[in-house]
Amino acid sequence: MPSNPAPQFDNLRLYFGDLHNHCGASYGNGSLADAITNAQLQLDFVSITLHAAWPDIPEEQEELSYLVNYHKAGFERAKQNWHNYLIEVDKKNKDGSFVVFPSYEWHSKTFGDHCIYYKNGLRQSILDAPDLASLRNQLNQLQTETFLIPHHIGYKQGYRGINWSTFTEQLSPVVEIFSFHGCSESSDGPYPYLHTMGPRHDQSCAQYGWSQGKIFGLIGSTDHHNAFPGSYGSGRMGVWAEELTRNAIWEAIRKRRTYALTGDRIELKFAINEAIMGDVFPYTEDRHISVSVIGGDSIDCIDVLHNNKIIHRESPLPEEKPQQTYKIYLELGWGELPEDTLWDVKFNVTNGEILSVEPRFRGYGSQGQPLGNKYAYTQWEQVNSHQVKFTTRTRPNASLHTATTEGMSFEVQGNQNTSISTVINHQEFTYQLSELISGSRTHYLGGFVSPAICMHRAKPASEYTHKFEFLHNHKTNQQDWYYIRVRQKNDQWAWSSPIWIEKP
Repeated sequence: MPSNPAPQFDNLRLYFGDLHNHCGASYGNGSLADAITNAQLQLDFVSITLHAAWPDIPEEQEELSYLVNYHKAGFERAKQNWHNYLIEVDKKNKDGSFVVFPSYEWHSKTFGDHCIYYKNGLRQSILDAPDLASLRNQLNQLQTETFLIPHHIGYKQGYRGINWSTFTEQLSPVVEIFSFHGCSESSDGPYPYLHTMGPRHDQSCAQYGWSQGKIFGLIGSTDHHNAFPGSYGSGRMGVWAEELTRNAIWEAIRKRRTYALTGDRIELKFAINEAIMGDVFPYTEDRHISVSVIGGDSIDCIDVLHNNKIIHRESPLPEEKPQQTYKIYLELGWGELPEDTLWDVKFNVTNGEILSVEPRFRGYGSQGQPLGNKYAYTQWEQVNSHQVKFTTRTRPNASLHTATTEGMSFEVQGNQNTSISTVINHQEFTYQLSELISGSRTHYLGGFVSPAICMHRAKPASEYTHKFEFLHNHKTNQQDWYYIRVRQKNDQWAWSSPIWIEKP
C-alpha cells in the first residue's frame, strides 16, 4: 500500500459544508438563527438559501394555483427579509472558525433551478432575471464575485431539470448532484428521485453533461427546508482548501477542489500525475492514478471511472489481525411515541481514547412541528479525550425507508481492555470493545415499540481506510475525464469532481 499516494494535498485541508438549504426566511420552517446554530453542530461552512424568484412559474395551470401562491408568498417574504438576512450572515461569518455565504434560489422550468452565491453580499440585491442569459449578464456586472450553481439537475429539461445546451462553466464551476431529491450522477445509480416533480432523466444527469464536453465539478447539499443545514444523509460537500476563510473556500470551489457526499465525512483524495480533482491538464498517454479514502464506515468499494466507465474497482478485505483504532456509531430513535423523545447522552471510554468525533444529526423532518416550534435543540460537547456529551430529540421514523434517528460516530483507540459505557436518560449501558467488534448491541428505553438505541459494530481502521495507485495508459484524440465513486457498507457515498485530460 502506498504511504502517500497524493502529496499534492499536503498543503490543503479538508472542510465540510452545505451550500443549499432553507428556513422560514422565505418558504420553509425555523428561524435563520436556528439554521445557523444547527449548521455549527457539524459543518465548517454554510449558506442558508432564500427562495427568491421563478420567472416562468406555471400560472397558466389552474390546478397548480396553490403551488404558485405558496411560492409567491415565499418570494415576498425573502424580499422583506433580505436586508436583515445579509447583515446576520455577515455577522456570523468568522474566518478561521465558521464561514457563511449569502445565497438565494432562482427557479426555472426552462433552464433548471440555480442557486446564486455572493462572495460578499452586503450591498447586493436579489436579481429576478427573466432567463438564464439575462441572469448571467446581471451577475457579471456586480462588484462582487458570484457563483451560479445548478441543483436537482436530474429532472427532465422543461420540468426544472438542467438545460445542458445553455450551461457554461462561467460562474458555474460545480453542479449539485446529490440532495434530498436524490442522486443525479446518472439515471440508474443509487438514490432515485421520488419527489412529486418526477423521475430522473438520463440526458439531465452529470455523466451526460461530461459526455457533452462540459467542465464542472461536483457538490452535495441537503436542500433541507427546516433550518437544519447538513442534515445527515441528505447531502453535503467536501472542499480541499488552504484555510477556513471565505476567500479560501470560494477559491477552492472555483477550482473544483470539491466532492459530493451523502452524509458521512468521507475523506477522499484523488490525483493523476501532478493534477488533483478539479484540474484540467495537458495531454499525456501515461496517467498515474492515486486514491486515498478514509471513510466513516466500512468501505464496500471504490470505483475509478474513465469517461463514465469503470476501469478499476477496489474492495478492501477485512484483516484478521487485531486493530488499535475503531469507529463506533451510536444511533438513537425508533419507537412509536407520538411526541418527541428527549435524549441526554454521555459516551465514555475507559482504558482507551476518543481520537475524533463525527456528529450525525438530521434535525426536524417534514412531519408536524417540533416542541415549542424551536428547530435548534441539539447540543454536543467533547469534554475530554474520554467523554462526549450530547442532547437531542427524536421521533418515529418517517417511513420504513426514511430515518429520523440521531447519533454520533466516535473514532476510538483501544484494545481488549477498553470499555465503552453510555449513560442515556439516566440508564447506563457498558460494553467491552471486544464485544462491539463482533456486532451491534441494542437496548430499549421501555417496553415493546419504545424508543431504542443501537451501538453499531465497532469498525476497525482496516475496513474504513484504503489507498491505492496504478498506471492507466490511454491513447486518444479526444478530451478524457476521470472521477472516483466511493460506496460504504452503510450506503453512504462520495463522488469526486473529475480530472480532465485535454485533447492531444
